[in-house]
Amino acid sequence: MVKKHASGFMDFIREQGVVGLAVGLAIGTAAGDTVKKLVEAFISPIVQLMIGSQKGLEAATWTMQVGDRVGDFKWGAFLSSLITLVATAFVIYLIIHFMKLDKLDRKKD
Repeated sequence: MVKKHASGFMDFIREQGVVGLAVGLAIGTAAGDTVKKLVEAFISPIVQLMIGSQKGLEAATWTMQVGDRVGDFKWGAFLSSLITLVATAFVIYLIIHFMKLDKLDRKKD
């Protein structure tokens, strides 16, 4: 009974590509950290040169008052996050494109 389950488990790992998924997850985690460091080291200083400081951007708000109610729109935090997202996506695109990894999944005709 245990041997049957062990065999079934090994078949599952082979068929579902669990090992490849685990390797991809580990590499993805490391790549995410690398891209984060890239953004902190190069993208954030560019933003700082343009607007003064990254912290200043994250703290930027727009306040709107209607009657006695006040709403603070934290557009700076959103913009900062958007810059990080676009930079991350661009770096990942460049890595995939220049290493020609985008051609691995294409079926040959």
